[in-house]
Amino acid sequence: MKTVIYRLSLVTIALGVGALFFTMLVYLGDKGKGPLEDLMTSVNVSVSGLEKKLMGGKENRQESLTWLNPYANNTLRLNKPDTVFFGAYDDETVNSFKNIVALEDSLGFKLPVIQIYTAWGSKRDQDFPLLRVQAIHDLGSIPLVTWEPWLDDFDPGEFPFVDKENNLNEGGLKAIARGEFDTYIDRWANEVKEFRHPLFVRFGHEMNDPYRYPWGPQNNSPKDFIEAWTYLVDRFDSLGVANVSWVWSPHPAYPYWDYFPEGKVDWIGITALNYGTVAPWSLWWTFDDIFSKCYNDLSAYEIPFMITEFGSLPLGGNRAEWYYQALDSLPVKYPLVHSVLFFHTANDNTTTYKSLDWTIKRDKEVILSINKALEKW
Repeated sequence: MKTVIYRLSLVTIALGVGALFFTMLVYLGDKGKGPLEDLMTSVNVSVSGLEKKLMGGKENRQESLTWLNPYANNTLRLNKPDTVFFGAYDDETVNSFKNIVALEDSLGFKLPVIQIYTAWGSKRDQDFPLLRVQAIHDLGSIPLVTWEPWLDDFDPGEFPFVDKENNLNEGGLKAIARGEFDTYIDRWANEVKEFRHPLFVRFGHEMNDPYRYPWGPQNNSPKDFIEAWTYLVDRFDSLGVANVSWVWSPHPAYPYWDYFPEGKVDWIGITALNYGTVAPWSLWWTFDDIFSKCYNDLSAYEIPFMITEFGSLPLGGNRAEWYYQALDSLPVKYPLVHSVLFFHTANDNTTTYKSLDWTIKRDKEVILSINKALEKW
C-alpha cells in the first residue's frame, strides 16, 4: 500500500509541475518560446518516462525488443541491417500508443519501428516532435519521422520573406535550398542531435506525385527536390547531427529516376497500398503489381528498402490473401527489403471524399494470414 501511495504521489507531483509550466506557457504565449519552453519540454519528457516506469509497460516491452539494441544504438549498424524491422503508423499516436499496442497484441509480436508524421511550420506542434519520439524510444522502438514540407504555416515575424498572399509552396524547395528556412531547419536539427538516439527521417515523401502534395512536380522540378534534399543532409552534417537515417521515398506509380539524390540516401522507402475498387481510379492490385518494378529498378543502388506504408483495403478482392501473398516469399523475392510498416489508420481522408479504414487488428483472417506467412521466414 505504501508503494502505491508513493508512486501516486510522485506522479501527482510531476504532473503538477508540468501543469504549472503549461499554465505559464499559455500565459506568455509566443513569448514563452525559448528557455522556458525547453524547460517545459524537459519536464514533459521526465513525466512521460515516469508514467511509463510506474505502469511497468516500458521495461516489459523493451525486454521483448532487446535484440534491436545493436541497431537502435548505432546509426551505421541501422543502415546495414541483416534482419527485417516490422513497424506501423497509426493516426492516434498523437494522444496514445494504445492502438499500436493493440495491433501488436493481435499480431503476437512487438513492432521495432513506429512511424509518425509532422509538418513544417512555426506552430509548436511543427517543431521536432521530441515528446513523441522520446516516447517511442522509451517503449523500445526506433522512431520514423515523416517530415512534410508544407510551407503555409510560417510566421512572418520570424520569417520576413513570408507573404501570405503568395503561394510559398510554389518553388518552395528552391527556397529551402537557398537557406530561407535555416532558422527552422537548424532548430529541428539541433533537437534531433539532443535526442541522441538513431531515428529515421523521411523528408518530402512521394515528391514525384503531381496530385497529392505541394512539394510535388506541380510546384517544383526534380532538380529542386535534389537540391533541397542535399541541402538538408549537408546542413544536418555541418551541425554535427549523426543520428539520422535518411529515407528517400518516391511514389512507385510515377517517374522517380530524376529525383534520386546520389550519395545522400540511407534507405529507399516505397509505399505499397492496395486501394482495391474503392474509387473509380483504383483497381485491385497485388503487392507484386505495386512494388516489383520499382524494386527491380532501384535495387541497383544496393541500399536497404523500407515499405513505408503497407496495406490493403478489403473492397474488390481477398484482403487476407493479399497480405499472405505479399509476405510469403518477401525475403526471397525482395532481399533488400529490411523494414515493413503497416499503414494502420482508421481515418484516412487524403485520397477520397470519405475516410478509409486500413486497420487490421480486428480482422482475424488477415492476422492469421500474416502469421502464417511469417512462420516460413
